[in-house]
Amino acid sequence: MTNDKNTTDVILIGAGIMSATLGTMLKELMPQWNIKVFEKLSSAGEESSNEWNNAGTGHAALCELNYTSEKSDGSVDISKAITINEQFQVSMQFWSYLVNRNLIHNPQDFIMSLPHMSMVQGEDNIAFLKKRFEAMSENPLFEGMEFSEDPEKLMEWIPLIMQGRPSNDPIAATKIDTGTDVNFGALTRMLFDHLKTENVEINYNHSVDNIKRASDGSWELKVKNSNNGTVDRHKAKFVFVGGGGGSLHLLQKSGIPEGKNIGGFPVSGIFMVCNNPDVIAQHHAKVYGKAQVGAPPMSVPHLDTRFIDDKKALLFGPFAGFSPKFLKTGSMLDLITSVKPNNVFTMLSAGAKEMSLTKYLIQQLMLSKEQRLKELQAFIPNAKLDEWDYVVAGQRVQVIKDTEAGGKGTLQFGTEVITSADGSIAALLGASPGASTAVHVMLELLDKCFPQHMDEWEPKIKEMITSYGKSLMENPELLQEVHTSTAEALGLQDVVQVEEPVESVLLVD
Repeated sequence: MTNDKNTTDVILIGAGIMSATLGTMLKELMPQWNIKVFEKLSSAGEESSNEWNNAGTGHAALCELNYTSEKSDGSVDISKAITINEQFQVSMQFWSYLVNRNLIHNPQDFIMSLPHMSMVQGEDNIAFLKKRFEAMSENPLFEGMEFSEDPEKLMEWIPLIMQGRPSNDPIAATKIDTGTDVNFGALTRMLFDHLKTENVEINYNHSVDNIKRASDGSWELKVKNSNNGTVDRHKAKFVFVGGGGGSLHLLQKSGIPEGKNIGGFPVSGIFMVCNNPDVIAQHHAKVYGKAQVGAPPMSVPHLDTRFIDDKKALLFGPFAGFSPKFLKTGSMLDLITSVKPNNVFTMLSAGAKEMSLTKYLIQQLMLSKEQRLKELQAFIPNAKLDEWDYVVAGQRVQVIKDTEAGGKGTLQFGTEVITSADGSIAALLGASPGASTAVHVMLELLDKCFPQHMDEWEPKIKEMITSYGKSLMENPELLQEVHTSTAEALGLQDVVQVEEPVESVLLVD
């Protein structure tokens, strides 16, 4: 290694959950490697990973209806739900390893037990939910899931949602008690606190303005210190671009062929946040409904109990919004400057294809507070406007690319890692389930970028993630072992009940 203080082994761009996860894994696998982090904001986890920016569901596919679909023969395809659940279990195992090794502490500060529920209205939707329940409950990953369309049982599960609801309103729900609420902002900050103790150099208020290949094959970054305006050059053998929506611009600047013909479409969100402690206390679950026709997957309505800053909170949404910014703290020119000669036709094709999405976004932007209240009242019939405030969530930049299945300009929903052919640079793009599957995503990145080390690293990876290389669904004993060990390490044995259950509320005729 060179003595040049600006040359290092690894540079991580962005101090979010992805960089935190990758940095922590690399320090376990190669403690001698030098790692630098550059973050343009003043602290860790302030953009997509922040707890107020909707990074908090703990996506395990237990309740999200958009991860299961009805096939042409009427059966329900749960394959995506299985994949996401297994990936979330990988994250849980890694967090448990960190807690058991005393590398992070007080897991209750970032993860809590919380029932996950799906709720639908109308006979057709109830028929779908029942088929979904039957398919999922046969799988060991979803053991313990319950289904009910009995108003009395639903009153026990979701009193706030059932109060004031007409007795003839057809409604059904599934419930599973092994769900969680994850505060990814708190977890991100914990991981960076740990990385500081491992001599990782973390530079806040530093923005990466450019990135290019050096003559020796390494990467040279132009980094600006926003505190004093100075600009430095930093070199690294490996670079991870984990800057949320800002990753696309840096990927383009890198000039790698894999980054061409890729665009991004930003979607923002607005949540309603309850300000009445009595209302908050009556609900204790994450309850997901069905998205409107034409709505993007990230706009599935849900009523979420959250734990933020040691307080119980209640959020409803998201209502979609639009801003040309790629980050909440980004520039109004982000979208237009992301259009390049190599992706302009891809972007135009996506625009022509996604007219229903455009129409949906316009409709959402024009919603009044009273109209938003009406959507909330589909979940909480007795909701009052003055008991709810608004918070603008983070920006999500959906990947647009040419695919075999979708053709030119296909809008992708999910998380995607773009890697150079030689594995020396990787960029994370996309959105949900993102944070929840961070450990799985970073394992895939390690395999793509460091194939020469994987045999050497395998024993340590298996120590960190017991199920590494195995399917939990196909190994029920291992699944049970993982459930037991992660619940113990993370303090998830007990599921808290509704704090103030409503003893007797008659349904309205």
